[in-house]
Parts: sequence; C-alpha cells; structure tokens
Amino acid sequence: MSEESTTPDPVELVRRAFEGANRRDTDAVMSSFAEDATFDGRALGDRFEGRAAIRSFVEEWFGMYEELEYGLEEVRDLGNGVVFAVVVQNGRPAGSAGRVRQREGWAFVWVRGFVARLTISEVDEARAAAERLAEERG
Repeated sequence: MSEESTTPDPVELVRRAFEGANRRDTDAVMSSFAEDATFDGRALGDRFEGRAAIRSFVEEWFGMYEELEYGLEEVRDLGNGVVFAVVVQNGRPAGSAGRVRQREGWAFVWVRGFVARLTISEVDEARAAAERLAEERG
C-alpha cells in the first residue's frame, strides 16, 4: 500500500488562493494565511502582521477596483516551503475609465499548509530573495 503525502502542494495552494482573489472572495484568500502571517508589500511600501491586518488590507485593495484580475505568469516551488510567483494584476480603479497593470514578484513561505510570510517586490529582486530563502530553510 503506497503512502500519499498529507502535505498540500504549495503551488496548488497558491493557485487556489489566486482563484479566490479573482472571485474577490476575501474569505477564500484569507484561508491561506496563518494567524500570525506577515505580509511585506515592498512594492507598495506596506507591512502587515497578523491575519486581521492582512484581511483589512485585502478588503481595502479589492475595494479600490471596479475590475481586478490576477494572472500567474510563473509559479515555482523552490523547496523547503518557498514558492516564487510572477503575478500580473490588471484592473480598473473605482471611478475611472483608465486601466492599471502591475507585474510583481511574490515570494511565499508556506508552513503546515498556510502562508507564514508573503513578500511582494520587483520580479528579479523577489526571485533572488526567494531562492536565497529556500536555500537557507534547507
């Protein structure tokens, strides 16, 4: 009898979180985060600690847009609970006819099936940081 892994695939967990974000389902997004998670939005200059603070940010972010879509250009499991993703956000801010496009690097640290830390920054910076982090956690 073969043993199946009980550890969720972190790439699949990232994809599920983004499915929730594309539905603007805050509960689905927040179900990915550990209670004591840290969100470091270097690209935005923000840092949030704890699920409640992250939830407030997510709700505010969703509220700033009439239309908002997240695309995963690249998602890689770097090992040791670290996942790197290139995320493209396309949206239309509330009350505007204009469109916004952002392309960022997202580095996730997963612990026991939950995001313990998420850092968002410029793509190459995030990739290098995620690769270092995966090596350090090994």
